[in-house]
Amino acid sequence: MKPVIIAEKPSQAKAYGDAFKTVKREGYMEMAANPIFPEGAYITWGIGHLVELKEPKAYDPKWGKWSLASLPILPTEYQFQVARGKSTQFNIIKKLLRETDTVINACDVDREGSNIFYSIYRQTGVRGKHIKRLWINSLEVDEVREGFRNLRDNKEDLRLYEEARARQISDWLVGMNGSRLYSLLLQERGIHEVFAIGRVQTPTVFLIYQRQKEIEAFKPEPFYEIEGKFKAAKGSYKGKAKLKAKERKKAEELLIAHDLVDGKAPGHIKELKTAEKHIPPQPLHSLSSLQAAANRKWKYSPQKVLSAMQKLYEKKLVSYPRTDSRHITSAEFGYLSSQVESYQKLIDAPFEIATKIPKKRFVDNTKVQEHYAIIPTKSLPTARKIEGLPQDERNLYEEVMRTTLGMFHRDYRYAETKVVTDVKGLEFHTTGRTELDKGWKSLFPTAKEAKQDPPLPELSVQEQVAAAIAIVEGMTTAPKPYTEGQLIAMMKTCGKFAEDVADSEILKEVEGLGTEATRSGIIETIKRHNYIEVKKNIVSVTEKGRMLCQAIEGNLLSSPSMTAKWESYLKKIGKGEGSSEVFLATIGKFIEKLMQDVPEQLRSNGMPDEMPLLQGSEIAICPRCKKGSIISRKGSYGCTEHANGCKQSFPAVFLKKRLTAKHIEYLCTRGKTPVIKGFVSKNGKKFNASLELEEGKLKMKF
Repeated sequence: MKPVIIAEKPSQAKAYGDAFKTVKREGYMEMAANPIFPEGAYITWGIGHLVELKEPKAYDPKWGKWSLASLPILPTEYQFQVARGKSTQFNIIKKLLRETDTVINACDVDREGSNIFYSIYRQTGVRGKHIKRLWINSLEVDEVREGFRNLRDNKEDLRLYEEARARQISDWLVGMNGSRLYSLLLQERGIHEVFAIGRVQTPTVFLIYQRQKEIEAFKPEPFYEIEGKFKAAKGSYKGKAKLKAKERKKAEELLIAHDLVDGKAPGHIKELKTAEKHIPPQPLHSLSSLQAAANRKWKYSPQKVLSAMQKLYEKKLVSYPRTDSRHITSAEFGYLSSQVESYQKLIDAPFEIATKIPKKRFVDNTKVQEHYAIIPTKSLPTARKIEGLPQDERNLYEEVMRTTLGMFHRDYRYAETKVVTDVKGLEFHTTGRTELDKGWKSLFPTAKEAKQDPPLPELSVQEQVAAAIAIVEGMTTAPKPYTEGQLIAMMKTCGKFAEDVADSEILKEVEGLGTEATRSGIIETIKRHNYIEVKKNIVSVTEKGRMLCQAIEGNLLSSPSMTAKWESYLKKIGKGEGSSEVFLATIGKFIEKLMQDVPEQLRSNGMPDEMPLLQGSEIAICPRCKKGSIISRKGSYGCTEHANGCKQSFPAVFLKKRLTAKHIEYLCTRGKTPVIKGFVSKNGKKFNASLELEEGKLKMKF
C-alpha cells in the first residue's frame, strides 16, 4: 500500500512534490516509485484547519442564544466538525487514508502542525494506521528527501497534539464564556458592543492600557545638574558633576561649598583612562528578533514579517521562520561556512573573513530543540531571483543574510576614554568614544547609530583647563508608547511586569504571552476587535479597549501571570508530564469563578450603571433611508448615509436625560421606547414618559 503524506497546505505539499517525481490529481499528488518510497506515495494537504470545534448550540439549544441565564458553557465532552467550505478536500484525505496502512504527518513541525494533522486524522474515523512524522527545518529538496529517509515515530507528536488540543479547547471556553459574560453585562449598562475575551489577547491589551495610563498620569518634573565647559590646549569638551537633584537649592549649595558661585575657575585633568572595547556580532535571528528589527528599520508590522518570511521559506530561501531559537547546530554551520564567499557575492557584501571556527554565541547543539535560528538555506538563488523578490521579502532576506554573515566578521572595536576634571575639588566626568574598526557593523550600512559620545580633543593628565560652570535644568520624560515591534518584545519579556517573583519566573520560562508563532496573530486579532490602533507605528488603546480594561481590572483575565501558569502546564502536557483532563477541569473552575465574581467586580471597578456609547458603534438600520445604520457620534446619533443626503439624527441628551443606545434601538426598530425616567421640564420638574418617532422627530408620550 502506498503511504499517504499529509501536508498542512498546498504550497507545502508542492515543496514536497518538488523533491520527487509526481503527477497532480484532484486534491492530491501521486508520487512515482523511488528509493525512499519503493511503492511510491500520495501527497495530500489540509487548507489550514480543516476541522474545528462545534458551536455551543450544537451541544445544547439554550447555548445558541446569548443570555446570562444560560452561562456557563461547559460541555462534558468536546465535538469537532469539518469547517464550512472545506468538506471536498477533507473527503479526499479520508478516502486516501482508508486505502493505506501508513500515514506520514508532514504538517509544520510545531504544536499547531500536530493539531492540524491529528484533528483531521481523528475526524476521518480511520483507526489503526501506522503513523510517522516528518521533522525538517527547510523545504529544500535535499532536506525534504533526508527528512523522509529518516522519519520519526509519532510519540512526541501525539503529546504535542494533546497539548495543542487542550490549548484550543481552553481558548474556546474562555472566549465563549468570557465574551458573552462581559458583552451582556456591559450591554445592561447601555454598551451595545461585542467584547471578545481571549486567554492571551486580553492580558496583552491590558499591558498596553497600563503603559498608556502611565503616560497619561505622568507629570514632568524638573531636575538640576551641574555642567562644566572646559577649554584645553587642543580643544574644548564638556563634563558633568555626579549630582541629579530635584531642587535647584542642592546644586547651589554644592557650588557654594566649592567656591564656584561665579562659575569661572581654573581646573586640571585629574584622571585620563582609555580602554579598547569590543562588541561581538549580533546573535542570529529568531522570529521575534527579526520582527522587532524589521519594525525598527522599515516599520513592518509583525504580521507582515511573518507572512513575507513564510513566502521566503516556501521559495526555499530561508529556514523555518516560526522559531524561537537564536542558535544553529554544527551541521548548519558546516554548510554556511563552506558557502560564505558565495553569500557575500550574492548581496555584494565583500569583507575579509575573520574566522570559520564556530563560536558558542551562534553554534550550540544543546540550545537547539525543534528548530534552529533563521538562516539562509544551502540553495543559492541567482542575483536576478533576488532582484525579482517583492521589496519586503528582499529586505528581510538581506537582513537574515547579513546577520548570518556577521558570524564570520570581526568584532566592532572602539576606544573609550574617561576623563575626570577637577575644579576646586569638584569632579566632573566625561566619556568620549573613537571608532577603531567598524567590523560586522559595516554589513548594516543604513542602520542608525545609537547616540554616540562626542569625540574628545587630545588631552593629558594634570593639564590645566579653563572651566565655565553652570547649573542646568532638565525635565523628566514620560514612558514612551509601544511600537508594534516593541509590542512583540513586551509580550515575550512581560515577566518583568509581574509583581510575584514566582510568576515572573514562570513568565520567563514560558517566554511571556503567546508563542513565537502566534504573537503577530494576537496583535492582528486585538486590532480587528478594535481594542488597539496603530498610527505611524505607535500602538494606542482605543475607547473600546479602554472600556474592556476598566471592566477586567483586578481580574485574573488582566494578568499575564495567569496565562503563564496555564502555558507552563500546557508545556507539561506536551512533555507527557501533565494531563489535559486536569488542565480543562481547572479552566472550568476558573470560568465558574468568573461568573460569580465579574458582576460585583464591575461595580467595584467604578463602572457606572449607564455608560456613554462608544463613538462609531452601529445601533440599528436607519428608519428613514433604510440603507445606512444609526451610529453614535460626539453629542448625537446619526445615519452613516448622512453624506448621501439622509438627515436622520437623534440627540444624545433630550430634556436633560441621556438617551442610551438601547433607547435609540427601540425608536429605530419599534418606533417607540418603554417609559424613560428622569426627564426635566423647562421649569425644572422631573417627569417620566416614553418617546415616539414620528416622521423622523421625537415626540413625548405620557
